Amino acid sequence: MPRTNLLSRMLLAGAELTVDGALATELEAHGCDLTDSLWSAKVLLEQPELIKRVHLDYFAAGAQIAITASYQATPQGFAQKGISEGEALQLVALSVELAQEARREFLTENPRAIPLLIAGSVGPYGAFLADGSEYRGDYILSNEEFKDFHRPRIAALVGAGVDLLACETLPSLAEARALLELVEEYGVESWFSFTLGDGGHISDGTPLAEVASLCEKYSHVTAIGLNCVPLGLVSPAVDALAQATDLPLIAYPNSGETYDPASKTWGPTPSTEGVEGAPGKSFVELASSWRDAGARLVGGCCRTTPRDIAAVADALTHEAAISE
Repeated sequence: MPRTNLLSRMLLAGAELTVDGALATELEAHGCDLTDSLWSAKVLLEQPELIKRVHLDYFAAGAQIAITASYQATPQGFAQKGISEGEALQLVALSVELAQEARREFLTENPRAIPLLIAGSVGPYGAFLADGSEYRGDYILSNEEFKDFHRPRIAALVGAGVDLLACETLPSLAEARALLELVEEYGVESWFSFTLGDGGHISDGTPLAEVASLCEKYSHVTAIGLNCVPLGLVSPAVDALAQATDLPLIAYPNSGETYDPASKTWGPTPSTEGVEGAPGKSFVELASSWRDAGARLVGGCCRTTPRDIAAVADALTHEAAISE
């Protein structure tokens, strides 16, 4: 299937885009119980229409990129529920179809000149383990083992017609390298976003400059950055990446609450007062600063909502209008 490279063309034209927010948070708000190793992928089995509803809500909020509900949707994960590989890959394709249906429905009522994009979520091996290791990167697989794990889902996403891949919440350089090779194999543009140990390193301790240097070697990498990280790490990380690469940057952190992977619960939002890169500012105020620092794609991850994304889209659109 020929690829469109829409995101690359939009960024080359100077676009600054708003990515959607948390899927699981909204599904829980609609009554879904996600206390399961499949997490949001469980809803593909039980109530897929709710996934389309959430995509529609984010488009209505101003998101220009929807990320599919395939983060934790893998043949290996579904196999633990007695689901065959063929059925699992149909569910991965369904995650794309639901986002595409939401886009069609939204554009029917709200025609617009700027394209809306569908990014196929490729979560890390740690997400399949469902033990919080996507925030540590302490699992060890060979390059070929990583490829064997990720290849079927990527093939299903590409076959279903995603505009790009979102290789996201990546904690380790080794896993990123395997995914970079797969992206080239399938010839589909992608962004690569990482979890962080601190403002200058990803979770396995690799410096962001080294991560950027590796990603720059692969022609189908359209943007790199971070996601599912605390607010206080975003500005330092964006600054570090901006110094290391000319690739467009992406940032979609958590709302500011703290996740406990052991209990799988979120704690109260701590004050960002005195935190490097987040001096007492709101999510929306910080989003503007990330764009000023060089992030061309901005959105939200866990615990963010359509209301947050609407505020980000409004703020970034307003600032863009002022600068013209």
